[in-house]
Amino acid sequence: MKEINVAVIGSGSTYCPELVDGFIKAKDRLALKSLRLMDIDERKRTIVGSLCVRMLKNAGIDCEVTMTDSLDEALVGADFVVTQIRVGKLPARHLDETIPLKYDLIGQETTGIGGFFKALRTIPVMKQIADKVKEHCPDAWLINFTNPSGIISEFLQNHTDIKSLGLCNVPINMIDDVKKAVGQDADVTYLGLNHLSWITSVIKDGREYLDNLFDEGFAPEVMANIHDDGFDISCLKAARGIPSSYLQYFYNRAAKLEHLKENEQSRAEVCMEIEEELLAMYADTELKEKPALLDLRGGHKYSLAAVSLIDSIANDTGDVHVVNIKNNGTLSFMKDDDVVEIAAAIGKDGAKPVKLPELDNEHIIGLMRIVKAYERLTVIAGMNGDDSAALNALMLHPLVGDFEKAKACYEEMKEAHKAYLPQFYK
Repeated sequence: MKEINVAVIGSGSTYCPELVDGFIKAKDRLALKSLRLMDIDERKRTIVGSLCVRMLKNAGIDCEVTMTDSLDEALVGADFVVTQIRVGKLPARHLDETIPLKYDLIGQETTGIGGFFKALRTIPVMKQIADKVKEHCPDAWLINFTNPSGIISEFLQNHTDIKSLGLCNVPINMIDDVKKAVGQDADVTYLGLNHLSWITSVIKDGREYLDNLFDEGFAPEVMANIHDDGFDISCLKAARGIPSSYLQYFYNRAAKLEHLKENEQSRAEVCMEIEEELLAMYADTELKEKPALLDLRGGHKYSLAAVSLIDSIANDTGDVHVVNIKNNGTLSFMKDDDVVEIAAAIGKDGAKPVKLPELDNEHIIGLMRIVKAYERLTVIAGMNGDDSAALNALMLHPLVGDFEKAKACYEEMKEAHKAYLPQFYK
């Protein structure tokens, strides 16, 4: 059994007990020597961290737990660093979701202009974390859950020299849903970018089941944080893929914009209420396990995805996981250094992409290329405070496009988030 030291950056997240629950379930494979819970929010760090301590003790796991606001203290000697930060917290997310609506643009946490600003706020902080990882634990693996995970992974893997993998709970949920419908032995092909992904093949007993699933009106369960407008089956047949929930923002743009404008609360405001309810529950010293309410935050199977990935690296299993990694020739239509979301065999040396059949699908290829171009420009803007790169990125994104709307919304949001955008205000 592998003994590991784990640092969680952003441990005040109400998702953190989900992660600890995953380590508890994996205690026969992974021995937690130490758990370092780092967060700048003292209240949340203490409440959430105290529940995590009770959970570990209740499970009979004896490990050193440190709660700190110091990156240095959290990172020294870490084997794994899990990042789950939210720069500006939920109030910043509220701005991401509501300001765009004034310009008839979709406001969303990880895609469109909302996700764009989340990336701009996050990249400088992730640079600080990466620098500290290089200083204090250069051999550690950084597992990133921070959204927008694909863009953050694009930054980490192309502009830092630490070891990192990007992770999301969307793939594991989509693949599990398909296997429940077809059979656990089905061979499922999943590919795309983070939150822009599809299942393009489902083979069982040598037979392709994709059309059967279309004909049956199958769709994976929609993430808890997304209003379900459904997918038109003729749309999916034309696209030749089962899309992730986030493709609803692309395929049902008008309906999504209407819902967002009609909602009395932003998703951020809903999350604030859920978070406070969770924190009140966490503060109960009798609570010693993850509460069911946590699933309403949209993090279903987050712990399974994270801990099983860490297990595969620590124990060199070679198990296959869907991760955000450099393409390196896996998808012929993408650049080698484009970070894509694909299946890979995971071991002590990292990820080795699983070979995929050549994709003959202009719809998926076209969307992936244009959104990846947007992501590359977003990283440049986030690193350098480059207004031209920022506007170019927004003009490319399928959910933005219109220059006058993009520029006006960009200027208002940049001013609203000024405190978290030092690269633009040198």
